[in-house]
Amino acid sequence: MPHPLTTPIMNMTEVSGSETNPCEDDASLCNLTYDQTGDATLSTAVDWVVGKPSALLGLILIGLLVRWVLHRLIDRVVRKAEHGVLPDRLSRAVSGGRMGAALNLREDPGYTRRVQRAATMGSLLKSIVTGVVLTVVTLMFIAELGYDIGPLIASAGIIGVAIGFGSQALVKDFLSGIFMIFEDQYGVGDVVDLGEASGTVEAVSLRVTRLRDVNGTVWYVRNGEILRVGNMSQNWARTVIDVTVGYTEDLVKVRSVLEEVAHDLWEDEDFKGLVIEEPEVWGVESMGVDGVVVRVTLKTAPMEQWGIARAMRERVKARFEHEGINLAVAQRVQWQESAPSAANAEPAEEA
Repeated sequence: MPHPLTTPIMNMTEVSGSETNPCEDDASLCNLTYDQTGDATLSTAVDWVVGKPSALLGLILIGLLVRWVLHRLIDRVVRKAEHGVLPDRLSRAVSGGRMGAALNLREDPGYTRRVQRAATMGSLLKSIVTGVVLTVVTLMFIAELGYDIGPLIASAGIIGVAIGFGSQALVKDFLSGIFMIFEDQYGVGDVVDLGEASGTVEAVSLRVTRLRDVNGTVWYVRNGEILRVGNMSQNWARTVIDVTVGYTEDLVKVRSVLEEVAHDLWEDEDFKGLVIEEPEVWGVESMGVDGVVVRVTLKTAPMEQWGIARAMRERVKARFEHEGINLAVAQRVQWQESAPSAANAEPAEEA
């Protein structure tokens, strides 16, 4: 009969001689290996050689699959946005009208601009999706390696707040750039006035806008510093010409001549598609010291208002000379005092 004190000692020896399961609850391959072999070292080795790489590769494949699916959804949204929200009948009515015929439009007038805007938004959304998926997969990758990602997430949050406070101007530029793109305020090729700089837009990014002025100077304007945008090339433009004539001229004749000149320009084959509506003579705009100002306007295609204005001024001058209508010229009166007579002149002092 064994001694009573020997039994617990034998049980403790058996417990200490047996190996405990080294696998985690979610490590199925490690648990399977340990159940089959009972070898903790082999189970751990199998988990690190086969299980971990397989899990990491699976995370990468899942991330790529999610990114591919989201990009395909964005492409579908972009394709729908390119066609706009107008019904087909209304789009055909717009493109089939005089404006569409003048501009040789096969689609509605905003089609090209919608395509550019949709492509820009699609590129932006794809970049955001790629960044989010990459961040999530990276965190899961680190967690799969056995590291605690809680402090990492907390540190990232603190760093993000610190960067946000330290770079408020940069965040402001990015947010302004996003809203500019989504609201379609301007795009590449537009002629805009941004306040301190104006010219043709050459590039638009989330942080800065690059444009070139009429003198060839390239301007880089931060999006967060843009308080107003004047777009001179969106959808259509207007040529406004003020003609100043003398007070002695017959204003009825002046209006009639201006209407004929503008109408001839509208029907000229060289300007077909550039002037998209019949010109209008608005009449007397103002009366100043130099003469009477008569205003005539022409609705033109985008970016064509300056060329139309130059052609219109040339034709107005030639026609006025033919009709004998004098353009007002500034008149100045100079007063000149006569020199004092020799008798009243004071004698000069001798040196």
